[in-house]
Parts: sequence; C-alpha cells; structure tokens
Amino acid sequence: MKSLTKIGWSAYLLVATACIGLAQAAPTTDVATNPPPPHSLQFSDSGHHRPAPARRLARFERHSAELKARLKLRADQETAWTAFTSAVKPPATPPSRPDRAELAQLSTPERLDRLETLQQQRAQSMSQRHQATKAFYAALDAEQQKVFDAETQRLMDLRAGPEHGMHHPHHPA
Repeated sequence: MKSLTKIGWSAYLLVATACIGLAQAAPTTDVATNPPPPHSLQFSDSGHHRPAPARRLARFERHSAELKARLKLRADQETAWTAFTSAVKPPATPPSRPDRAELAQLSTPERLDRLETLQQQRAQSMSQRHQATKAFYAALDAEQQKVFDAETQRLMDLRAGPEHGMHHPHHPA
C-alpha cells in the first residue's frame, strides 16, 4: 500500500512539475552565456545523486562536533579523536566511478579485473576506517562507548530507512 501511495504522489508531482514548466514563459537569457547556479547534488551516470563534496564535508564537520560534545571527551582522548576523525573524514573529491566508455572498450576479463581492482581499493579504505573506529572506541570509557554505540546505531537506522536492509520486503526477517 505504501508503494502505491508513493507512486501516486510521484506521478502527481511529475504532472504538476510539467504543468508549471509549460505555464512559464520562455527564458529571455541565453543559457549558454548564463549557466544555472551549481546544484548542491551531483548525479552519477546511473542517475543516483550524491551531495557535493563541500556539502558532505560541512555535514561531517557538524556531525563530528555534535558527537564530540555528546561523548564529553577528556583531554587524554583528544589524540584518539583526531586520529579517528582524520581516518573517517570524507575525501575532498569523491572516489571516481569507472568511465563507462572506457569500460566498454575492454574485453570482459579486462573489465572484470578493473572492477575488482576498484572493489579492492574501496575495501581497503573501508578497512582503514573500521580499524580507526575500533582504536577510537577502545580509548573511550564504558559510558562514552554506550553513547557512541547509540549514535552510530541511530546513523545506521537513518541511512537504511524502512525500505533498505533486512527490513526490506524482499528480505525475509
């Protein structure tokens, strides 16, 4: 039932947007000479969007400051905090995705090798973040660990949402 409601609203918004677009007068400025302002989202080839790097970094800084305040870190934990935030900080430029045109020129075994290399690089980056998180977690006292556990679980719940993960209707509970 939820998915039908979402489809209905999506269709309504699409039609409303189209009507608004048709009702507007033609632009009087040349788009080539006056490009629209940059959007805060970037779209990949697959149509998925990611926040712009500056926006991701600002959100990371805000969340880090909030977490640090909730943890009530002691002076002797500052070094561990700095190492942790440095390791999990999003990169200034997001990792590049493979160029589809370039991949199309490769044979299947070459393409699989290229994708496997990218997967290994991402797995290595994830492992480094995991190790930094574990090292920071070990520097926390029991009460701080409870706060950290609650915060990271909350973030995972927000990221997954009701339509992702094990609660997804395609995954049995």
